[in-house]
Amino acid sequence: MRKILVVGAGQAGLQIALGLQSQGYEVTLMSNRTADEVRSGRVMSTQCMFHTALQHERDLKVNFWESQAPKIEGVGVSVAGPDSSRVIDWVGKLDGYAQSVDQRVKMAGWMETFAQRGGQLVIHGAAVSDLDYFSRTYDLVLVSAGKGELVSMFERDAARSPYDTPQRALAVAYVHGMGPRPEHPEFDAVRCNLVPGVGELFVMPTLTTSGRADILFWEGVPGGPLDVFQGVKDPSEHLALTLELLEKFTPWEYARATKVELTDAGGTLSGRYAPTVRKPIGQLPGGGLVLGVADVVVANDPITGQGSNSASKCAASYLASIIEHGDKPFDADWMQSTFDRYWETAQHVTKWTNAMLSPPPEHVLNLIGAAGQLQPAADRFANGFNDPSDFENFFYEPEKTGAYLAGLAG
Repeated sequence: MRKILVVGAGQAGLQIALGLQSQGYEVTLMSNRTADEVRSGRVMSTQCMFHTALQHERDLKVNFWESQAPKIEGVGVSVAGPDSSRVIDWVGKLDGYAQSVDQRVKMAGWMETFAQRGGQLVIHGAAVSDLDYFSRTYDLVLVSAGKGELVSMFERDAARSPYDTPQRALAVAYVHGMGPRPEHPEFDAVRCNLVPGVGELFVMPTLTTSGRADILFWEGVPGGPLDVFQGVKDPSEHLALTLELLEKFTPWEYARATKVELTDAGGTLSGRYAPTVRKPIGQLPGGGLVLGVADVVVANDPITGQGSNSASKCAASYLASIIEHGDKPFDADWMQSTFDRYWETAQHVTKWTNAMLSPPPEHVLNLIGAAGQLQPAADRFANGFNDPSDFENFFYEPEKTGAYLAGLAG
């Protein structure tokens, strides 16, 4: 029986641990917090998982919240004009629904499941020196803790990382009491509100510790009018600021947010990080090798909502590579090829996300505008959140965008 250590109990680490456990591997999972601490702590992220990522959870039979979480059937795009009116407003329908489950709910539940099924759960923050010791007793060490000292073991891949500073200042509030969009009250959608030159507001239905809620998520251009959350510690002040910005920049969203309140004292989050791709293999002081997972090796800005989707896809890809490898050694060549296999899908996410962080070129503005009149274009854009590789066919190059729109209009 092969012994595998997974460091970090997020979407990817837990999904890999549960998947390996179901295949009979001897798995140890290290988390710096207990399940109860996770559940009662601060929100960790925004997350909206699309069909492919959700299917990976179904395949492992760990989709415990599927019947409770809101079914997100569309992705809406609105663009604010200079006077804060909407100049563009449409919603694309998803082929398969998306869902958001607060990671406090999911990670706590998955940690408990892993332990109940006989997995060894170690509550301990891991330092490089700890891994040096553990690497001698495990066949493979996977590092999926995306922050802190461990990440420094993985070298930045400059060729794949065009940005070296944060491109957005992030601010999140989980709320109860959000009203439906009057245009489409009959189904749930993620709403992407673009405020040119200022930033973006995302509104997404979610399932949190206290039931159904909505996430209000500002992505502000650094130094701009949305970049005002640094140093705000008080949750009610954070919410007040969030709503003030809604009223100013996206009044159509503010109109349904007048009665909201925070889900709980831990329902806010703010911060920023530079989108970075790193080399996948970390070398320990004693010579052992560890393999980076998900955010550790490919961290994109959340503007395209791909974080938890990428983590799920990375976990599924790594899981297949581990199982297919049988009892052969997990050496550097295997680690590199395992990452390369994941990068085949991850590269599309990185390319699209980095494109969305820049001011949109004219042909993209034309595409977003045309989607208001051409429902197939709106639907295709929405489904790109599930499969970003499709953007290669109609998004990046003016010629392809033009030909696609001409074909629809013809």
